Amino acid sequence: MIRAEGLTKRYGRHVAIDHLDFSIDKGEILGFLGPNGAGKTTTMNIITGYLSASEGRITVDGIDVLEQPEEVKRHIGYLPEQPPLYVDMTVSEYLSFVGQIKKVPKGQMKLDMEKIMDLVKIHDVQKRLIKNLSKGYKQRVGLAQALIGNPRLLILDEPTVGLDPKQIIEIRNLIKELRQDHTIVLSSHILPEVSAVCERVLIISKGAIVATDTPENLSRRLVGSNRLAVRARGSESAVTKALSGIKGVKNVTVQSPAEEGACDVLVEADTDRDIREDVFSSLVTASAPILLMRPMDLSLEDIFLHLTTSEQEVDQ
Repeated sequence: MIRAEGLTKRYGRHVAIDHLDFSIDKGEILGFLGPNGAGKTTTMNIITGYLSASEGRITVDGIDVLEQPEEVKRHIGYLPEQPPLYVDMTVSEYLSFVGQIKKVPKGQMKLDMEKIMDLVKIHDVQKRLIKNLSKGYKQRVGLAQALIGNPRLLILDEPTVGLDPKQIIEIRNLIKELRQDHTIVLSSHILPEVSAVCERVLIISKGAIVATDTPENLSRRLVGSNRLAVRARGSESAVTKALSGIKGVKNVTVQSPAEEGACDVLVEADTDRDIREDVFSSLVTASAPILLMRPMDLSLEDIFLHLTTSEQEVDQ
C-alpha cells in the first residue's frame, strides 16, 4: 500500500529524516513510533503530500506522491493531532464541506455521510455546532472527516489524545473495525494503545528507522531468548526435570513460589521456537498440572526506551 525508498528531508543543514526505506501492506495496522523530534510528523506529512521530500520516492497504492499529488490525496484520510474542525459549523455542514473539498460526487456524498456518522457514532449530534461538542465527539468528527471519500489509507496522529478511558476504548475498537476496509498508520505516545491495536510497529529515532517488527519479535530479539513464566502443581525437581528436557530450552530458573504446593519457574528457550505446546505436554506427562503460563516479553515501553535512548539498533 505504501512504499518509501530513500526518503530524506533536509531543512538547511538539519536532516529531519535520513534515507528511510519501508513498506506498509494493504489492510495492515502499523504503529509509527518515535520520540519528539524523531521525524514522525515530517514523514507523515510527506506521505500525505503536505511536504515534498528532499530525496527519495514514496508511492501510495502504486501512485507517486510527487508526480500525482491530487490523485494520492484521494486515497488518503488524515487525522492530525489537532483535528481541522470549523467549530462554527454543524457536524453535517462540516462533513458536507469536507466532501466538496475532496470532490465526492453529490449523489454519493449523502450515502457516505450517513454511513460514516453511524460508524463513528455521531448521528445524534449532526445538527449541533461543533464548538458545543465534547472533546470525545470532536475527535469522532475529526475521524469522520478523514473517512469522507472512502480513502484506502488512514493516517491517525494521536487519535485518542485527551479522551477519557471509556472514549479511548471506543476509538480503539473503531480503529480495529476500520482495518476491514482500510490500511491504517497510527502514531501515538500511548504505547499500551499501540500494543492493543497494531500488528507491527516501526520505530524511528534521530531521523532513521531503528526497528520494524511485531512487538513480540522485537522483545525476543532484544532479550536474546523466548521466555515463559510457568507455575505448575508439583515438586521443584519434577517440574524442572520435565521442562529441562524440552528441545530448545536453554535454561530453567526456579522462582519464589506464589502458591503452596506449586513450583514457579522461568523457562528460557531459543528465540525461534514456540515451546508452549511442548511445555504443556511435558508437564502433563509429569503429572504436574499447569496453574499459570504467560510469555515474559518486554513491554512496548521497554522496547521503545531501549531503541531510542541507546545507540544500539536492531537488525532490520
